[in-house]
Amino acid sequence: MATAANPTRADFEAMLNEQLGGADEGGFEGRVVKGTVTSVENGFALIDVGLKSEGRVDLKEFMRGEGDEAPKTGDEVEVYVDRVENADGEAMLSRDRARREAAWDKLESEFGEGKRVEGRIFGRVKGGFTVDLDGAVAFLPGSQVDIRPVRDVTPLMDMAQPFQILKMDRRRGNIVVSRRAVLEETRAEQRSELIDKLSENEVIDGVVKNITDYGAFVDLGGIDGLLHVTDMSYKRVNHPSEMIEIGQTVTVQIIRINEDTQRISLGMKQLESDPWDGVSAKYPVGMKLTGTVTNITEYGAFVEIEPGIEGLVHVSEMSWTKKNVHPGKIVSTSQEVEVMVLEVDSEKRRISLGLKQAQRNPWEEFADKHPVGSKVEGEVKNATEFGLFIGLDGDVDGMVHMSDIAWGISGEDALALHRKGEQVEAVVLDVDTDKERISLGMKQLEKGAPTEAGASGSLRRGETVTVTVLEVRDGGLEVQVGEDGATGFIKRSDLGRDRDEQRPDRFQVGNKVDAMVTGFDRSKKPNFSIKARQIAEEKEAVAQFGSSDSGASLGDILGEALKKKED
Repeated sequence: MATAANPTRADFEAMLNEQLGGADEGGFEGRVVKGTVTSVENGFALIDVGLKSEGRVDLKEFMRGEGDEAPKTGDEVEVYVDRVENADGEAMLSRDRARREAAWDKLESEFGEGKRVEGRIFGRVKGGFTVDLDGAVAFLPGSQVDIRPVRDVTPLMDMAQPFQILKMDRRRGNIVVSRRAVLEETRAEQRSELIDKLSENEVIDGVVKNITDYGAFVDLGGIDGLLHVTDMSYKRVNHPSEMIEIGQTVTVQIIRINEDTQRISLGMKQLESDPWDGVSAKYPVGMKLTGTVTNITEYGAFVEIEPGIEGLVHVSEMSWTKKNVHPGKIVSTSQEVEVMVLEVDSEKRRISLGLKQAQRNPWEEFADKHPVGSKVEGEVKNATEFGLFIGLDGDVDGMVHMSDIAWGISGEDALALHRKGEQVEAVVLDVDTDKERISLGMKQLEKGAPTEAGASGSLRRGETVTVTVLEVRDGGLEVQVGEDGATGFIKRSDLGRDRDEQRPDRFQVGNKVDAMVTGFDRSKKPNFSIKARQIAEEKEAVAQFGSSDSGASLGDILGEALKKKED
């Protein structure tokens, strides 16, 4: 007879049917139901769920977690009905499947709410690890284990810890979880708490965790700050490793805290005195000083004049004579050089320096040593279509114009007489220090060449002299005053007033003609003109023999003048 303490099988079935809503045995399969342990023997628990026969479940399925105990006779447990009856007539039950189904229900709810779930890493698979989520098995990708790559996961195995579900598909039985997401969220929370405790301009100690080419990351006690290389020191720092090393404790100042990105910028040089304070008074324009070359670029060289203060020597201010040359061919790194302060901009923290200004202008120095009229010697550096460039003392060049190379021949022919590398002598005609030009003459050293005194003293502009034809050219006549006097030139257009008279071929070498001195070129060489002499004689004749009022024609006047001159 059944009692309240010991219900009969019929009573249990009635209660079960009431629980399941009157379902038949076929509705049990694939469901989680409650059953009673009727006995425990040989490592199995016999469980009655109200079917024709009982089912057996391995005790191990009840002891998957720490602290789990095996069920006892009379305990009520939840199991999963895989099959109502197998070949032996027993119900196929599973505690693991029941836990898994219950876990899926719970996980779906937590996933929908975005909650963290607890699990244990228990195995390795390709690309990651398997995680037990209280019965449900999830996949943990290797990239989601930690914020940084983890070489050894052994310490994390079989340890209860939180995970974040990234995605799940119950139909396919797939769950993907992340431990990294939990760590990042936790770290973000801790970071926010730490940032709230920090303030800009605060001085704090930290430990160098990592060094890069552009700076170093410093741990400020759970949060990292960036110490940029430009904020390490006022002096030039080529690489952060020159200043600090990993593991070193450094004192830094918080320069800036970005609340949006939660990034912290740090500085070390801000704790030092700024060397740029009062730099304008300390280094006035025109001051000469010694510095060290720290860096060389295509546009110039940086020179450190004191720790933390560098000035730029632009390529145009490096040398008086070396133009269009890379700065590396003039100075070298670590070289000590003397420079002059050209400009100071304290606001922009810039100093312009000059290397050549610290040396004397070589053209001024040349002018002092070699005044106009002095004789010099040098090597032909280059020949152009208009003259020769001669290398002189002080690494400067002088130019001999083609018209000043030789007497009696054309400039083109004179250029052909000399070649590059030849040693020549010349006289200084002019030195322009502002334009950095030196004018030289070679023909002025030839015998019979007109001197300045001879050209301006013996010969005067407007004077008529007798000259001898030395050479007949298409452009005119090369002539000489007397036998050893100055040589000059009569242009074709100056050979006569009439066009027929302006033919050089009507003259021969050795002919003597009267010509007027019309001027001197820059080398004091005289220019002559027969036409100018004729015009001057006509004017003189008109003045001497009256005007048209006398009734005489211009021809009569000229004829009379010529007759008088012959007499």
